[in-house]
Amino acid sequence: MQNAPKPYFLKKWLTVMAYKHDGEIHRLWSPAYVVEETPEYWALASRASLVREADGREWITKEHAVFYLFKHEWMNVISMFKESGICFYANIASPAILDKGIIKYIDYDLDLKLLPDGKEKVLDVEEYAQNAKSYGYDEDLMRAIKRSFRKTEKLLEKRAFPFDEKEVLRLFSKFERETKPVIKPKVPPAK
Repeated sequence: MQNAPKPYFLKKWLTVMAYKHDGEIHRLWSPAYVVEETPEYWALASRASLVREADGREWITKEHAVFYLFKHEWMNVISMFKESGICFYANIASPAILDKGIIKYIDYDLDLKLLPDGKEKVLDVEEYAQNAKSYGYDEDLMRAIKRSFRKTEKLLEKRAFPFDEKEVLRLFSKFERETKPVIKPKVPPAK
């Protein structure tokens, strides 16, 4: 008898935590549902999330979302459901790791955004340059960040995975099916 393959994920709800290069916590999201895991990424989904910033501020996301966290790529992508359509937000970041129920990565500030109307934006270029200097990013790290930025930009321009609306909708539909609230049956009163 052959050994059955082990499932990739350890549990269905995971917390996501972003760090800065010096190891300080940058941002923490409340647990999201692991709707799919492959050897390349985790796809998490949520209807809303509580977000806690490093300075203690807290806020709640207003949108449903699918969050791709890549295990070997220097990026992650949040797909947010806006009234006008899906908005993609790509963070250039270290590959993610799973540690005791928490998916962790280092945020390197350089971001790309694809709006529902098709407009593309590059964000936080100044923040990246400032942090590269203050944290002392070495040449190898800066090359990895720039290579990932170019690769992510090309995927975004082509609307290739993970910037694929049909795939995001498929994953969110799967999430809704798997997390459907349990409805208690009506029990007639005792006689």
